[in-house]
Amino acid sequence: MPYYIGDVIQDEKKLIARTPEKFRESGIDAQIHARVEGIDPAKGEVALRDGRIFPYDVLVMATGTSAFVPDLPGLDLPGVVSLRNLEDAIAIKTRLKEKNAKRVVAIGGGFIGLEMSEALSAAGIATTIIHKDPLPANRWDAALSKVMLEELKANGVEFVGGASARAIEKGKSAPLRVLTDRGDYEGDLVLLAIGVRPDAGLARATGLKIGSTGAIAVNFSQQTSIANIYAAGDCCESFHRVSRRWVNVPLGDIANKQGRVAGRNIGGRPMTFDGIVGAQSFRLFSLQCAATGLSEKEAVDAGFSPVSNITWGSAMAPALGMRKIGLKLTADRSTGKLLGAQAVGAAGAVGRINALSVALWAGMDLDQIGYLDLAYSPPYSPSWDIIHNAAQALGRLL
Repeated sequence: MPYYIGDVIQDEKKLIARTPEKFRESGIDAQIHARVEGIDPAKGEVALRDGRIFPYDVLVMATGTSAFVPDLPGLDLPGVVSLRNLEDAIAIKTRLKEKNAKRVVAIGGGFIGLEMSEALSAAGIATTIIHKDPLPANRWDAALSKVMLEELKANGVEFVGGASARAIEKGKSAPLRVLTDRGDYEGDLVLLAIGVRPDAGLARATGLKIGSTGAIAVNFSQQTSIANIYAAGDCCESFHRVSRRWVNVPLGDIANKQGRVAGRNIGGRPMTFDGIVGAQSFRLFSLQCAATGLSEKEAVDAGFSPVSNITWGSAMAPALGMRKIGLKLTADRSTGKLLGAQAVGAAGAVGRINALSVALWAGMDLDQIGYLDLAYSPPYSPSWDIIHNAAQALGRLL
């Protein structure tokens, strides 16, 4: 959706997986603008706000997330927005064009704030990012986040780190102004990009078990604590294969897989969703940014004794030029098993993280990863890939 707002994608229809009409052609009655007010599991009924009652034999909860909105004065001003769905994206894009916007102020330097800064730049709109921490993308190691910060500055994005927003008010030279403890910043639109939370309110009111993450607790078949109610997507938990804990990771690929597993089980073709390793990525101008598995803090919380290192190298054979890439590996000190990886680079970062996600899924250790049989060709890697070098270097620290 950021790329639609920034006019990289110009037709919103390309973002619609299936219209209500297409659903109905295949026998699915898609009720839009229909808000559920309550669920009665004993009767097997769903009550809508307009008074209609829908009986069910099996129910699927797929309520997704809601944007986290801080408690700030001025949130009700026109032009203060959050981005959660396509309707939000259409409204934001429309307002930017109507106001002939020149600058957007984003509160939050995570995925959405960073992706939006790139997409807006493509549309000729400048961005100021206000972030509570000194560096963007908190999940990444500081050394890798610094590379992201350099990329933001190189592309004209103003990053205000270590700042807390205190209020939003009408601006003087622009429609809106964000007041922070590090100065005031004006723009034509203010984007709240602080994060999302699982939308589990309806599930909680229905009596479903809610996990420690605040998301709906499910089993490997996507069943909730009530046998004929399933849950899938950002509103529910997933089993993390590295930490061995149930987590909530709101990503579209996970949601799609969980939905398919729920549908298979409801349809009588049993299937399990065997978990995740936490792979994720985003683009930031000319950078690829990706991560998988556990961070050091998460590893400690999961009971491991983590050790990490960062290896810098090239995504291609140096004789053909330098495509800088940094790769951080984290492993368990006692077993040598890989626990997590992070990468940032001009090329090849996502591919390396995908390979290491497979290694995490398989439970590989550093010795195995250090001699993996990876496809070699000078345009794509040195003969000893950065994965090999990083695994061997970390292995020497154990």
